[in-house]
Amino acid sequence: MGTYVVIGILAVLVISAIINSTKHFKGEGGCCGGSTETKTKRQHLKEITGIKEINIEGMTCDNCRKRIENRLNSLNQVHAKVKLKEKRAIIKIGEPISDDLLRSTIESMGYKVISIKNMK
Repeated sequence: MGTYVVIGILAVLVISAIINSTKHFKGEGGCCGGSTETKTKRQHLKEITGIKEINIEGMTCDNCRKRIENRLNSLNQVHAKVKLKEKRAIIKIGEPISDDLLRSTIESMGYKVISIKNMK
């Protein structure tokens, strides 16, 4: 009888692990997983009117980096490069953009903006 209980518990654990792994690789899990977002090309800016540094908390993997970079690069007149190890993004802008828009863009994906500094 005890063997059946142990086998039943193991079966539930294995099924749960498979379901969670599937969600993770679809980008629906606790981390961003294998994100299905299409890559946004970095924009070529004719003129750089400013550079901002954004410190970001919550990035755990390269997919997190790519998601944030793609979303920032989808904004008009923004050329973003996100550095995972440094937990920051360097944003070159071609026209003024509010810090609130940058903050809300990043935080809408579940990350936390610690600070935004004007570098130029």
